[in-house]
Amino acid sequence: MDEGGSRLRRRVSVRKRARPSPGEPRQERAEEPGAGSRRRRTAEAQPLQSNDSDEDLFGDCDSFAENSFLAQVDDAERQCMQDPERGAHAAGLGAEGLRGAGGAAAAGGFADWETDEPVSSRRRREEASAQRGPWDGLPSSQVLYFGNAENPPAGAGDRRPEERGWEAPSLDAPIEAFPRSSVEQHQQPDDASSEARRGSEESRRKSLKEHLKSAMTGNARAQTPVFSRTKQLKETLLSEEISVAQKTMESSSDDLGPFYSLPSKVRDLYVQFKGIEKLYEWQHTCLTLNSVQERKNLIYSLPTSGGKTLVAEILMLQELLCRRRDVLMILPYVAIVQEKISGLSSFGIELGFFVEEYAGSKGKFPPIKRREKKSLYIATIEKGHSLVNSLIETGRIGSLGLVVVDELHMIGEGSRGAILEMTLAKILYTSKTTQIIGMSATLNNVEDLQEFLQAECYTSQFRPVELKEYLKINDAIYEVDNKAENGMTFSRLLNCQYSDTLKKMDPDHLVALVTEVIPNYSCLVFCPTKKNCENVAEMICKFLSKEYLKHREKEKHELIKNLKSISGGNVCPILKRTVPFGVAYHHSGLTSDERRLLEEAYSTGALCLFTCTSTLAAGVNLPARRVILRAPYVAKEFLKRSQYKQMIGRAGRAGIDSVGESVLILQEKDKQQVSELISRPLENCYSHLVQEFTKGIQTLFLSLIGLKIATNLDDICHFMGGTLFGVQQKILLKEKSLREITVEWLRDLTEKGLLQKDVVDKPKDESFHITKLGRASFKGTIDLAYCDILYRDLKKGLEGLVLESLLHLIYLTTPYDMASQCVPDWMIYFRQFSQLSPAEQNVAALLGVSENFIGKKASGQAIKKCFEV
Repeated sequence: MDEGGSRLRRRVSVRKRARPSPGEPRQERAEEPGAGSRRRRTAEAQPLQSNDSDEDLFGDCDSFAENSFLAQVDDAERQCMQDPERGAHAAGLGAEGLRGAGGAAAAGGFADWETDEPVSSRRRREEASAQRGPWDGLPSSQVLYFGNAENPPAGAGDRRPEERGWEAPSLDAPIEAFPRSSVEQHQQPDDASSEARRGSEESRRKSLKEHLKSAMTGNARAQTPVFSRTKQLKETLLSEEISVAQKTMESSSDDLGPFYSLPSKVRDLYVQFKGIEKLYEWQHTCLTLNSVQERKNLIYSLPTSGGKTLVAEILMLQELLCRRRDVLMILPYVAIVQEKISGLSSFGIELGFFVEEYAGSKGKFPPIKRREKKSLYIATIEKGHSLVNSLIETGRIGSLGLVVVDELHMIGEGSRGAILEMTLAKILYTSKTTQIIGMSATLNNVEDLQEFLQAECYTSQFRPVELKEYLKINDAIYEVDNKAENGMTFSRLLNCQYSDTLKKMDPDHLVALVTEVIPNYSCLVFCPTKKNCENVAEMICKFLSKEYLKHREKEKHELIKNLKSISGGNVCPILKRTVPFGVAYHHSGLTSDERRLLEEAYSTGALCLFTCTSTLAAGVNLPARRVILRAPYVAKEFLKRSQYKQMIGRAGRAGIDSVGESVLILQEKDKQQVSELISRPLENCYSHLVQEFTKGIQTLFLSLIGLKIATNLDDICHFMGGTLFGVQQKILLKEKSLREITVEWLRDLTEKGLLQKDVVDKPKDESFHITKLGRASFKGTIDLAYCDILYRDLKKGLEGLVLESLLHLIYLTTPYDMASQCVPDWMIYFRQFSQLSPAEQNVAALLGVSENFIGKKASGQAIKKCFEV
């Protein structure tokens, strides 16, 4: 084809791709690099049409008449027919190129002719693209909750065509109806008569014109979807509002924009998804603090149920949408992470950011680096530490704009507190542009935490629902009164008639306390252990009347059906008996799917009573009208003041209940301790970095050197001065200086073979580097108390791993910290040992366990030599 025909074909192809027919669905097409950005710039430069029907469907062509698009096609065809070889090629193009399924009528064929990519490979790619869903780009954690976006509540705004079930009219029928006979006739050998060929050409041109006219007329008449322009306008408005918000936050203006420097769509989403129409006064005050506007670190503390999380969410959205930086949110438990993922995934879909889960086995290290959309990482304490380590190692810690820590008081709780302290200390040391927000309901020594985090502080005693505290001793209930001398004032006697059987089964009157509330209101019963949760749930159901079975009967039946489906048809027999009464237990023994189903049923009111452990008190959004503490213990340990406040803080649903009640059941022997419990102040938070030395300070030193944050003695000492332990060192360890502690533990790591000292000329320049064993321990997050034993066992296993039975593998995979919990009956051990097969006895011999040793232990004889079993 001559140059003019080629230009025409390219022009038509570009026009068709840029301006698809109103009735056509969008198609995925391969584009040259940069084409997407050029197209966006072009689209932004063009003014929006006021109505889709005003668009010129035919570009520069006036009509179907003279000088129209079809007339130009006719001219091009006549030129092609002068050369039979070109004509045959053009005819093939006409038949194959115009036969596109649902795409632009002629664009598919012209595009195939213009690109160098083989047709077969491109078709495979387009088929694969057509099979991809609209959520393929989302993290797996966010995909789990995209159902909220597919099925929005009534009144949800515009949706994409594929989400609303709208199906575009197809052009397949007129295109497929194109008569192939004319093309085949055109491709007859040269000895065919010229008249027949001319007739064929005339017929083909006429047929082409008729079908093009039919297809384009049908497209012009097709009704334009109303929502397409609305969707575009709303996205444009959101983009403009975010741009304005960015400028507002960069300036020193006090104008906070539509919704605290966020687009008005954020406010609409809070109304739509969470029913929040107005913020509390303290929330407004906190968000407008100068320290918040200047991006200083902040600690804020309020009673449970005061609405702390909403403030953190608004600050996170400001960082994601306006400052265009990633955010990390650290939560204490997996269940709370999953709840927060569920709550924020719909916001991510609507506002264009990713929500990624880092809990349990989920999470990618280092996280995927994204250009356009930003990520909200929601992590447990341990996973958050690993995530920060990976960002430091890859030089990306600066991409983290904000870190939010919920339940900040946990920094003073054992090894998990030490890990949280390490995480925050590394962020403070390596990134001066990352803001840290900490929140808690139970903080006392805030000054130490302020100094550690270099943060401002905001506190309030606001609680949306009044909380009344009661203590039950024997048959009497006392109201907690902090003004009274002993903290209690007599309130009332339990007015209930208990049979002898019921008194024996329920000496604490739990059934009476529960039935005052359920089924019209919800109730939580906190129990010391998981087994106690199950027993209490069963006991209560034994004494409930059959009337409770009729309450929300269909929903409870559906819940049992769903529990069966997720567990392969086997429902826990206790749940099978208690759920029909609206009662269930809740503890870590449940799977995540079971927990999710039970929590949803409780939130909707199908279940009205949970018997649970203390972990449910730490942030899971399952409040109740009445909270009952079965005993003032968690396992065998007496309650701390902070634990007590967390548990009773679940009482009272904002917007539902006008009051919340808590009842602590205690025995006479615990009366004095409980009196101190309710009257004393909250416990102080103290660093556990040194107390948990193998999971604390040694792990910290190993990671500092492994990540090259600090490799010499002076830098490590300087880092330690910025930790919470450095702030509290004079209180926690008076007899040693910070430098002496650092030198001592670095020496210990060197002796274990985890670090190696560099050769230097001057002692003050003493520096270290990590060994292979140290790097493996650090990367594998192995407890340093067991890393050398694990390495020795693995080497021994390599020398003689016995695979004739599973006994050796069980030995190698058993956690070392379980050994202290095992107290074997040596006689049973000896009896079982004598029944081992030769292969299993070979395992025992490999591990150094002899029959003589076990026999002496079973007979009670003294063992002179120490064996490691």
